[in-house]
Amino acid sequence: MHRLSSKLAILADAAKYDASCASSGSAPRHSVGGRGIGSTEGMGICHSYAPDGRCISLLKILLTNFCTYDCLYCVNRVSSNVPRARFTVQEVVDLTLDFYRRNCIEGLFLSSGIIQSPDYTMELVVEVARVLREEHDFRGYIHLKTIPDASPELLARAGRFADRLSINVELPTPEGLASLAPEKNGTAIRRSMGRMAVRIAEARDARREQQGAAAQPRSLPGAPARPAAAPAFAPAGQSTQMIVGADGADDRTILAASAGLYGGFGLRRVYYSAFSPIPDASRALPPAAPPLVREHRLYQADWLMRFYGFSHDEIVPPAPGPAQAGSASGGSAPGMLSLDMDPKLAWAVAHPERFPVDLNRAPRELLLRVPGLGVTSVDRLLAARRVRRLRHADLARLRVPLAKVLPFVEAADHRPGRLLESPRLAASFARRPVPAQAELFA
Repeated sequence: MHRLSSKLAILADAAKYDASCASSGSAPRHSVGGRGIGSTEGMGICHSYAPDGRCISLLKILLTNFCTYDCLYCVNRVSSNVPRARFTVQEVVDLTLDFYRRNCIEGLFLSSGIIQSPDYTMELVVEVARVLREEHDFRGYIHLKTIPDASPELLARAGRFADRLSINVELPTPEGLASLAPEKNGTAIRRSMGRMAVRIAEARDARREQQGAAAQPRSLPGAPARPAAAPAFAPAGQSTQMIVGADGADDRTILAASAGLYGGFGLRRVYYSAFSPIPDASRALPPAAPPLVREHRLYQADWLMRFYGFSHDEIVPPAPGPAQAGSASGGSAPGMLSLDMDPKLAWAVAHPERFPVDLNRAPRELLLRVPGLGVTSVDRLLAARRVRRLRHADLARLRVPLAKVLPFVEAADHRPGRLLESPRLAASFARRPVPAQAELFA
């Protein structure tokens, strides 16, 4: 048992670099001493969110952190001097069921280093999911990290048992991948993504046809028999992850890569993981991690692309013009998102000609571009203006951030006046610097 605990400590800690279902950033809490229940410390249990908004606790582990690859940014690379461990298939199954029965988790997130060959590793990963599903009738959530060089047949089997599949694209550009992970094949990664996208689409279409057929009456004489259940394939879709800050790719390049992945493969999510310096790192890697706020800004920009109708090239223009320099992007470098203000606000400040927006007349797509207005707020405004003219008080009742919204909108009793022309507008929104603790012995 002690040996299994040691394995769990090593392989859960090794999985923390996978951001696909991260829940980091919480305040440390535990129930040592008999107070409360649960813990946010240590690694191994993380949270993911279902499409209906439910928070799902997942056992997040690697099958093994042995790996034959030598990706420079990876702590589990073959040349890394870290403790190694490897679970058997039965150990992962037993751990999952044990945690599940004790109501600690609702599912499993399983990834792995590459051992022997991509097919051998993928077969073990799939076997865990198969045993859980077929031998134990496990109905919890399963997310499998797939091996891009594995055979299409194994990827197809993985989709039968997993709710979600993912393949890490690793880095935003082929040049970055060739430089930092030369053993990985960007073409093979995208080819596998394409195969999974086709299978996911086929399974979705089959389910729709089945639902349509099932809606027909079955009790009439001569009615066709109820069709067999459509085979499932990764019903929660596929996702990927890319590392930010390990190579020289700027934010414009990263968002362009994400847009291509969303458009080309129908991904559910692209996760961004800020590069973390690792022990005995290569000189090809930066000595320090990028600021975490950069990762945060990329997630905000990603949200704008998926839900607010922004295209990637308008969120981060290639280079600011003379009139925009220093104010349009909050003083950020060309090709980079502003760290001082969120991407939507930075875009609005850079495009005063698009504002103010009339809350009582503007179409939905224009309202979504107003800083401080989210999808839910916009839908409520559209519903309210069907029966009356919107006023300042309506915004207050929605509890939107008025200081951010009011300079960009007009209402029946509100005009922003010359606020948008003020040279201090961008500065008023800039992120306040975090106070630094003075040195005691300076």
